[in-house]
Amino acid sequence: MTRLLFASSILLLLSGCVNKHGVSLKYYSNCKEYYDMQGYYHKECGEDDIVTYDEMKEIFQAPKEEPKGNVW
Repeated sequence: MTRLLFASSILLLLSGCVNKHGVSLKYYSNCKEYYDMQGYYHKECGEDDIVTYDEMKEIFQAPKEEPKGNVW
């Protein structure tokens, strides 16, 4: 019984509002899409995001080490 309760609580916690931009406060992210005077397309999204997938990629990437000297 405790395993079922634990598993259901984990599933409820992990089923947050995940959309294509990341984890947000809303299920659908409000995006502003418009063209400027020169005809370029702009899309502004993510003001309501808590964590974006780009931020998560940066956290889990291995740190890039710079060379400590000449290779030769």
